[in-house]
Order: sequence, then C-alpha cells, then structure tokens
Amino acid sequence: MSYNFDPSQNYHSFIDNNTEPLVFVHGVGLDHKMWESQIASLNNYSTIIYDLLGHGKTPYNKEEITLNDFSDQLDCLLKFLKIDKINLIGFSLGSLIALDFASKFQDKLKSLTVIGTTYKRTAEQRALVIERFEQAKLNKPISRQALKRWFTDKYLNDHPEIFDQFIKILTKDGEDHLNFLKAYKLFTYHQDNINLIKEVKTKTLIMTGSDDSGSTVEMSKSLSNDLINSSFVEINNGKHLCSIECADDVNMNLINFINN
Repeated sequence: MSYNFDPSQNYHSFIDNNTEPLVFVHGVGLDHKMWESQIASLNNYSTIIYDLLGHGKTPYNKEEITLNDFSDQLDCLLKFLKIDKINLIGFSLGSLIALDFASKFQDKLKSLTVIGTTYKRTAEQRALVIERFEQAKLNKPISRQALKRWFTDKYLNDHPEIFDQFIKILTKDGEDHLNFLKAYKLFTYHQDNINLIKEVKTKTLIMTGSDDSGSTVEMSKSLSNDLINSSFVEINNGKHLCSIECADDVNMNLINFINN
C-alpha cells in the first residue's frame, strides 16, 4: 500500500479497484491505521484512508478546528483524486465529520456509515467527556483509561500488540498534543444540528457496540430515528472500537450494506 501527500499535505492512501471508493474517517487522537482490519478484508473494493488535520502525518497550524475544516479537507482530497462518488464510513469524531459532510455534499455520497457516534448526549454524558478533556489538557496519562472503554479486557489480554500500538498512538507531546486538544475540544463540545441531520437523505448504516459506554446503543437508535433513510445494527459484545475487536461482524454488515 502506497501513501502520498496531496497538494494540501493531506496524508492518504488510495487503492483503486475500479469501484466507487470506500472512504474511512478515523477518530480523535488516532490515524489511518485504525482501519487496517477493514482494508485487509475489503480488498475487492477501492478504498481511501487518510489522516485527519492535525493527526498522523497531516499537519494543522490554526488555533481552532471545526467540522467544516474537516469536511473541506475530505472534499479537497476527493477533488485531487478526481473522485465524484464515494461510500463514506466514519468512526466516533469521524462519524460527526461524515454526518457534517453528508449535510453539505449529499451529491457525492452513494452511502454513509457511522460507527460509534455520539448523538443527543445527556448533561451527565457530556460532563464525563468534559472531565476527560480537562484531564487531557493537563496532559495526564489517559491512554490506559481510554483503552478500557474501547476494548474488552479479554481482547487486550489476548492482543498485547494492540495494547502497545494504541498506547503509542495515544501518547502525545508537543504539536501533536496541541492538535489533539483542538480536535478533542471539538468532539467534547459538539452540539448536534438535528434539523440538518433530518435533511440527510443518503442511505445510511449506523453501527455501535452493545457495550459502548460513550457512544451508546440508545444514541444510535435515536440517530436512526432522525435519519430518514437509515438502518441500525448493534454489534454484540463490542465496545467503542468494535471495528477492530469485532472486525468480522462489522465488515460483514458493511459489505452487505454496500452491496444491497
């Protein structure tokens, strides 16, 4: 798999198998590598993975960041690659970006998939995220806590390489930490634009893990009720990163959805 920078310095990989591409958008603090299980399984499809602004190898130097910045980034990348229509898949913050992109560029979407998204957070749920954001601002080590929310204990015990990989990804310093905080702040204080969401007509699949404490089944069901052309799938025994721990289940549902 080859990686390149576009003229705007967006770090990406495009595998062209002469199908409408599957474009994957990762979560806050992560990078394109979180989608390795999907890329390996979906090797008959054209795929695009990339690093969000201020993540991985894609730079970012403004004081704040917005969903519009992220949507414009994806639009810029698609124009560079001369791609008119995509199947868009987002995870967590990437789901919020995907929903924002869908509200602006529905004509560019064949389908939309959101995994582990937040929606209509309660005051208590928001307070927990704000608390974690405040810890991150102090650069306190939150990586191990995050992994407990993202994976089951059994999976982490059985896959120490995943534990080590994500501890390394989530350990930030210098400019990486500052950019992480910009995106984390956006995620923490995001307010759903319910009226815009109700106008999205793109065929949509919503997935979340049955044991995801931050992006709950109830949130996904509520989103599915507001998206007029959507279906919901609960990933049994999955936590936040069910796309990795329950990759076979997630990939099967994604393939069935794309092909239907």
